[in-house]
Amino acid sequence: MNIAIVGTGYVGLVTGTCFAEIGVDVTCIDIDQNKIDNLNRGIMPIYEPGLEEIVVRNKQAGRLHFKTDLASCLNNVDVIFNAVGTPSDEDGSADLSYVLDVAHTIGQKMTKHIIVVTKSTVPVGTTLKVRNVIQEELNTRGSSLTFDVVSNPEFLKEGAAIKDFMSPDRVVIGIESDYAKSAMERLYKPFMLNNYRILFMDVRSAEMTKYAANAMLATRISFMNDIANLCEYTGANINEVRKGIGSDSRIGNKFMYPGCGYGGSCFPKDVKALIHTGNEYGYKMRVIEAVEEVNNRQKEVVFKKLQKGLGDLNGKTVAIWGLSFKPETDDMRDASSIIVIKSLIAAGANVNVYDPIAMEEAKRILGDSVTYSTDMYEATLEADAIALITEWKQFRAPNWKIIKKTMKGNYIVDGRNLYDSSELKTLDFKYSGIGKS
Repeated sequence: MNIAIVGTGYVGLVTGTCFAEIGVDVTCIDIDQNKIDNLNRGIMPIYEPGLEEIVVRNKQAGRLHFKTDLASCLNNVDVIFNAVGTPSDEDGSADLSYVLDVAHTIGQKMTKHIIVVTKSTVPVGTTLKVRNVIQEELNTRGSSLTFDVVSNPEFLKEGAAIKDFMSPDRVVIGIESDYAKSAMERLYKPFMLNNYRILFMDVRSAEMTKYAANAMLATRISFMNDIANLCEYTGANINEVRKGIGSDSRIGNKFMYPGCGYGGSCFPKDVKALIHTGNEYGYKMRVIEAVEEVNNRQKEVVFKKLQKGLGDLNGKTVAIWGLSFKPETDDMRDASSIIVIKSLIAAGANVNVYDPIAMEEAKRILGDSVTYSTDMYEATLEADAIALITEWKQFRAPNWKIIKKTMKGNYIVDGRNLYDSSELKTLDFKYSGIGKS
């Protein structure tokens, strides 16, 4: 089976590469000529562990191709995955212009029956809009060609996307015909040999499943952050509370860690889109609105702790450990670090930053407003405080004795609750975590 993937971001590039890895002939399409040229040279547009190796291997094997022209490959493919971006508009709705542009091209240029799969995260009803656009283009051409539309939302975690795709806990597929069902089953069966869980459903339900899943995970994060903040007022310890409620089999212990707010390309955008969808149908998503409100407030917690611990921040130096929204990625979209850093700069503080992977992305976003350090220890030189934002592994066990000698101050804000407060206090550091003392 030959397939095309339109869009070479996290979703499209990982999807195409993993299909190629199991022997499918894949053509990845993107309108960005520079990105395609780089991919043909083995240069990745994103950082994702293991991705570069698999891309290079499958390109050399002749199973993975990169082009800019979708129309040129429509004669040779059986399935097209639409994985272009759906950024948030100002009102929180998902911008579907790229998704529908692809549909227009397919309708204008297709020459045989094709299965068109919506892989992008889109509001309920979008795949049916795609169907209507393609059909309108075929009608304009006077063509009697037929096609199928499918919804196949992604559930990839940045930093673990290859593993998630190669060994999924489930694959959700919304279909309208037995033909499409059979084709999608053939494509995904090699990934499901040990745990065969392809969940077929109607198209609208598949689209809603994606939003509902991310909204549930975001809800758990915001809930724990809310409880953590209350723990600080009452003197309770969120780590103990987390263990207590996580041991309940009805609740479980996943996504139960408090911190300084969620970010990235999925949760913030999908929560906004779900709220907007509710408004479109005259239904107020009160729980999800609260999730977003709590998260926006949580991103300010680290700055407020620095403000409380250091007093007047003007002229103070703060070391920021971690810039990406989570470990194992260079993605800084909606990252808590941006809120913290911009607030510190506005307060007159000097900011030293370090991240193992996201430094180039940080330079694009922050410019010369901060000092970029070569490692975590350089960032702390003459610093009045350290703020941990992203829980990279290399931040887990710092040499505090060395840091104590090189810092000007002694204040640690632990935005991910990585550190032992008693150990730090023994070394004469002042410590502030999330939901614990």
